[in-house]
Amino acid sequence: MPDVQSRTLMRAMIVDDHPLFCDALAMTLKVLAGLQTVETAGSLEEATRRLDAGVRPDLVVLDLNLPDVDGLDGLVRLRLAVPEVPVLVVSSMADPRIVRAALRAGAAGFVPKHAHRDTYRAALEAVREGRAYLPDGMQAEGEASASEEAIARLGLLTRQQARILQLICEGKLNKQIAFELAIAETTVKAHVTAIMRKLGVLSRTQAVLMAKEARFSAMVPEG
Repeated sequence: MPDVQSRTLMRAMIVDDHPLFCDALAMTLKVLAGLQTVETAGSLEEATRRLDAGVRPDLVVLDLNLPDVDGLDGLVRLRLAVPEVPVLVVSSMADPRIVRAALRAGAAGFVPKHAHRDTYRAALEAVREGRAYLPDGMQAEGEASASEEAIARLGLLTRQQARILQLICEGKLNKQIAFELAIAETTVKAHVTAIMRKLGVLSRTQAVLMAKEARFSAMVPEG
C-alpha cells in the first residue's frame, strides 16, 4: 500500500464569534496537533481581510453560524479565497442535509461543535492525510437536494465571479458593477455569461434565485 502524502499542520485560523469557545478550541488544537500558531477571527469579513493581506494558515476551522454570513455562504467564500487550504467545519448544526451540503461545498470534514477531543484528534489526522472526515454515526449519504446542487455549482465560480454574483443579488446593473470593481463593462458581461453557464441557468434572475437557494435553504433543518 503506497504511503499517504501527509499535510503539515503548523498554523490554523479559527473563524467563530464565541471568544471562549475559540480559546478552548485553540488550546485543544495546539495539544492534539502540535500547532504552533492558532489565530482567531470573529467574523468572515475579518478572516477574509487577513487572508487577503497574505495570511496563509495550514487549516481553517469554521463555524457556520456567523453574524455576517447566510447559510453555507461563508464556506463557499473561504474556499474561493484560499482553495489550497482545507476548511474543517465545526458546528452545532449537524443536520444530515447541512453535513452533505458542507462536504459538497468543499469542506475537509464536519465535526459537531461540542464533540469529544478524540473526535477532534481523528478529524485533524484525516486532514493531514487528505481524507474527508465525518464522526462515527454521522451520515452524509443521500440524494442531493436542490440547495446542495446549487452550492456545488456555486463552488465552480472564481472569486471575481462570486463577487459579481453577490452584486447582482444586491440588484446592481452591469454598469454599476463595473464601476464598483473598477473593470470594463464588457468584462462584467463576459463574467455574467460565464456565471450563468457554470450555474446552468439562462437568466440573471435564475442565478439570483440559485444563490439564495444555496445560502438560505441549507440552513433550514429537515422537518
